[in-house]
Amino acid sequence: MPRTTDVSSSPVRDLLALTSRPEVISFAGGLPAPELFDVDGLRAAFDRALSRRSLQYAPTEGDPDLRAHVATRMTGRGLPTTAADLLVTTGSQQALTLVVTALLEPGSVVAVEEPTYLAALQAFRLAGARIVPVAGDEHGMDPAALADVIAREQPELLYLVPTFANPTGRTLSAARRAEIAAIADRHDLWVVEDDPYSELRYRGDELPALASMSPKVLHLGSFSKIGAPGLRLGWLRAPAGLLRALVIVKQAADLHTSTIDQAAAAAYLDAHDLTAHVRSLRDAYRERRDAMIAALPTTVPDGTRWSDPDGGMFVWLTLPDGTDTADLLPEALARDVAYVPGAPFYATTPDRATMRLSFTTNTVGEIAEGMRRLATVMR
Repeated sequence: MPRTTDVSSSPVRDLLALTSRPEVISFAGGLPAPELFDVDGLRAAFDRALSRRSLQYAPTEGDPDLRAHVATRMTGRGLPTTAADLLVTTGSQQALTLVVTALLEPGSVVAVEEPTYLAALQAFRLAGARIVPVAGDEHGMDPAALADVIAREQPELLYLVPTFANPTGRTLSAARRAEIAAIADRHDLWVVEDDPYSELRYRGDELPALASMSPKVLHLGSFSKIGAPGLRLGWLRAPAGLLRALVIVKQAADLHTSTIDQAAAAAYLDAHDLTAHVRSLRDAYRERRDAMIAALPTTVPDGTRWSDPDGGMFVWLTLPDGTDTADLLPEALARDVAYVPGAPFYATTPDRATMRLSFTTNTVGEIAEGMRRLATVMR
């Protein structure tokens, strides 16, 4: 029987269809704010990039100019990188799929933080992998719990979103990063560091990438949260031996990522200060996060716990015992407000009292109204 029969559709993607009505205030999707896209800058970049060359087939590894730009930005943020270390992918989701294809066989064991990114769970299940959770807390994955899982389950791969994790918003502490990197080295364990959110920091100091601490860490990045997700541009940083295998896997998947989109991104980075654009995103999203956090005490029932993330896009809630947030969702949709129930983010036994709210897509005023609607359901 095909493995696809055992893989569920993403409830977030399904919710996007249900919340397409303009009157719905959706806290469900992890969507950047469309009004903050630099449409004029990107339009001009596509105009500059459009040529016969950019309409032609291209190298699988990616546009050389784009790879150079990405390498410079990564190096400037403390992760020394050259263009030769990078493979441009069709979003970081494809980067994860390539890693799964290259490294895993049916029955392979993958360790994940619990809860974790939905689409990663889909990719591992589609590969026929067995997924084992690793416990953590508000400071991220627990290295001692990881060591226990390695001893017991002998995973081939560890997957985590260490900075402003999806769905919890948690950030792995600096001390734990160093411990996990040392564990990976000691056990020769490949680690996938999925890093789409780290530039969206609203308070505190930047933390070093896991990939700066161990050669066993594969680093995934994306323009989706800091540029525009419709470009479908991501990248993968890997050591040379594995990168060559990943290039071959990508050749079999799609030959190469869109030439024109890569050329336009490179042209945009030639002409614009992306770091300044990210600063404007941080300012807007900080206000939206603060508005959601301020509204929560009057939105949810007494006894509810929630995260207060230093960055990223999400607030993670745990309602009092006995609550099933999936049961409340139809009532919320009837009141034209949406969220994502937490159960699908769990690899094994779900906590059905959990839910994820995204604060980036809506304005401060829309957040206030959406939380008022949500309160009529939750309270």
